[in-house]
Amino acid sequence: MFGFRKALVIPNASEALPGRTTALATARTHFISDRLLQGPYPEGMEIATFGMGCFWGAERKFWELGAGVWVTAVGYAAGSTPNPTYDEVCSGRTGHNEVVRVVFDPAKITYMQLLKAFWESHDPTQGMRQGNDVGTQYRSGIYVAGPAQRADAEASKAAYQAVLSANGYGAITTEIVDAPAFYFAEEYHQQYLAKVPHGYCGLGGTGLSCPTGLKVEAGG
Repeated sequence: MFGFRKALVIPNASEALPGRTTALATARTHFISDRLLQGPYPEGMEIATFGMGCFWGAERKFWELGAGVWVTAVGYAAGSTPNPTYDEVCSGRTGHNEVVRVVFDPAKITYMQLLKAFWESHDPTQGMRQGNDVGTQYRSGIYVAGPAQRADAEASKAAYQAVLSANGYGAITTEIVDAPAFYFAEEYHQQYLAKVPHGYCGLGGTGLSCPTGLKVEAGG
C-alpha cells in the first residue's frame, strides 16, 4: 500500500509468478453490512470493477454511495498470476491491479453514477501510480462487464478528458478492458478503513467534476 515498491512495467504471462490453483481465504461477509462478499447476490444486481490506486480507499468511496450499492469487496484483477497474494501483487511480478468490486442495484444507482464517483475520486492521468503510491498495482482501470458498460466508460472518459484538458491536465491513462478474472484479496484488506478508521489512504482526486451521471446522496 506504500510507494517503496516501484514496478512500472506490467510483466507478460511468461514472466509472471506461477501463483496457485486454490483461492486465498477471505472474509465471508462485509464488515459493515454483513452481506455475503462472494454471493449469491440478489436477482437483478450488476457488477462493476474499478482500479484507482490504493484499494482500501477506493472501496470506501463506493460503499459510501448508499443503498444502491449492495456490497463491495477488494481484490486483484488484470494480471497473469492465478490467485495471487498481496505480497506477490506488490512485487510487480503478477501484472495485477488493486481493484474494488461493486455489486449494485441498477434500479437505485446507475453505472454512470458509479463512473462519476470513479473519475472524481482519483487522478486518472498519473499512469503507474496514484499520489505517493507507485507501481503497476496502482494504475487506473475500468474493467467492463459487456458492451453497455464499455460504451458508458468510453463516453465518460471522453467527457472527463475535456474537463481535465481545459484545466491543464494531461491525457487520461485509464485502461478500459473487458472484465478479467477477479481474485478476492485476503480477509484483512476487506473494508480495511471501516476496521481501521484512521488507516492509511493516499487516494485523492483532481477536484474537478465529471459531467456525467448525477450526484448520489449517501444513504439514498
